[in-house]
Amino acid sequence: MPRKEPREMTTTPSANVGVVGLAVMGANLARNLASREGNRVAVFNRSPERTRALVEAHPEAGFVPAEDVAEFAASLSRPRTAIIMVQAGQATDAVIQDLASVFEPGDIIIDGGNAQYTDTIRREHDMRQRGLHFVGAGISGGEEGALNGPSIMPGGSAESYETVGPIFESIAARAEDGEPCVTHVGTDGAGHFVKMVHNGIEYADMQLIAESYDLLRRVADLSPEEIADVFAKWNEGELESYLIEITAEVLRHVDERTGRPFVDIVLDQAGQKGTGNWTVQAALGLGTPISGIAEAVFARGLSSHPEQRLAGARLEGPSAKIDLEDRDAFVEDVRQALYASKIVAYSQGFDVIRAAARQYGWKIDSGAVAKIWRAGCIIRARFLGRISEAYGADADLVSLITAPFFADATGRAQASWRRVVATAATSGVPAPGFASSLAYYDGLRASRLPAALIQAQRDFFGAHTYRRVDGPGVFHTEWSGDRSETRMGD
Repeated sequence: MPRKEPREMTTTPSANVGVVGLAVMGANLARNLASREGNRVAVFNRSPERTRALVEAHPEAGFVPAEDVAEFAASLSRPRTAIIMVQAGQATDAVIQDLASVFEPGDIIIDGGNAQYTDTIRREHDMRQRGLHFVGAGISGGEEGALNGPSIMPGGSAESYETVGPIFESIAARAEDGEPCVTHVGTDGAGHFVKMVHNGIEYADMQLIAESYDLLRRVADLSPEEIADVFAKWNEGELESYLIEITAEVLRHVDERTGRPFVDIVLDQAGQKGTGNWTVQAALGLGTPISGIAEAVFARGLSSHPEQRLAGARLEGPSAKIDLEDRDAFVEDVRQALYASKIVAYSQGFDVIRAAARQYGWKIDSGAVAKIWRAGCIIRARFLGRISEAYGADADLVSLITAPFFADATGRAQASWRRVVATAATSGVPAPGFASSLAYYDGLRASRLPAALIQAQRDFFGAHTYRRVDGPGVFHTEWSGDRSETRMGD
C-alpha cells in the first residue's frame, strides 16, 4: 500500500501521544494520559461517533480528536507516538497498517492489547523494515488500572523507550516506595511475553484461591460469609494481595434477587481469553514445566464441560465425610498450602520467562519485572518485593523457590501442604493446583527421579539411547538381541 501523506492541518501538531481504539480500555487509558502533566492526547476511533462521545463527555481532558487516520497523524508531534487499544488479531494488524501508511521513519506504534508475543515479534520486524519503531506493551490492571494507573510491560528498541518511557511512567501505578510500575522489559516480543506469563500466574493464583474456598466450605463446613472473614484476615499477613482482597468481597456479597450468597448463583463454568493457554503452549515449546499454571488452565476447561460433569456425577466417591478434629488447625493448614503453592506458581512463571529470554536473546531483568508487578496489576501481592530481592541477590538464580526466603517459607509450610492435599484426596474434593504444586516441589527435592526408567523404556522400544551415571558418553542396549551395550558417542 503506498504511503499517504498526512493531511494538511490549519494548526501545528500539538499532541505528544495518541490513542487508537476508544472502547472502555482505550478510553480510560486516554483519560489517564490526559490527566498527567506534560501530556496532550490525540484520539481516534474507526467509528467517529465514539471519538465525539469521548471528547464531549470529558472536555476537561483537552483531547485532540481526529476523523481519519491522516488527521490523527497530523495532530501528533514527532516522533509520532500512537497506542493501539483494539481487539487482538486481524483488527490490530489492520490498524498497524493504517498507521504505517501515514507515519514516517522514526515514529512509534505501540500495541497495548493482549497480543500473542509471536505476532509482536513479526510486527516489530515488519515495521523495522519500514523505518518505524514497534512496541508491544503488556498493560495489566483492567479497566480501573487503565484509568488510575496500570502495571506496564513494554518491549521494543531502547531508542523507542527514550520516548515511550516517560509517557508510560506518567500513567503507571506507583508502588509503596513511589517507583512507577513500568520498565523496559526487552526487545520485540519480550513485553507481551512477560504480560502473557503474568496472566498465566494469574490463572494459577485464582485456581489456588478457589481450591482454598472449596476446601474450607466442603471440608471445614464454613459458610461463604465465614470464609470471607478468613480471607480478610489472611489479607493482613503474608498472603496480602489484590486477589485475596477481592475474594473476601465476592464471598461476602449477597444476591439481591434471591437473598442467597452471590457465589452460589454464579454458574460454575469459568471463561478464559487465551493467555493462559498461550503460556502453557510456550512453556511446552521451551521445555519448561509450569504444572501449576497448566492445571489451572485445565481446571477451567473441565468446568466448561457440563455434559461430562453431569455424566461423571454418577461415579463413586468417598462414602463418608471427614470429621475434622480441629477446624481452626485445618484453616491454618489451607493458608500455608495456599502460600506455598503460590510460591510455586510464581517460581514456574519466572522460569518460563527466563527460558524465553535465553531462546530469543531478551535481556529481561527478573527483579525489575517483580517490582513492576507490585502495584496496578491483577497479581500484585506483598511478596513480590521478596521476589525482587531474591533476584537482586542472585541474578542467575536457577529456581526462585530455592532462594533462602522462599526455601524457608515452603519448608515451614510443607507439612500443612501435605495434610491439605491428603485431606482433599480422601474427601473427594478436587485440588489439582495444590496437588500438582506439591508434586513439583517434591520433584525438585528428589535426589533421583524415575525418569531413568522412562529413558530405559525409550531406548527399548525406539533406540533413543541413554547416558550412564558412571561416566560420559551416549549408549544403546541391543534389547532385541544379546542385550549388549554399544557406545554411540558423546
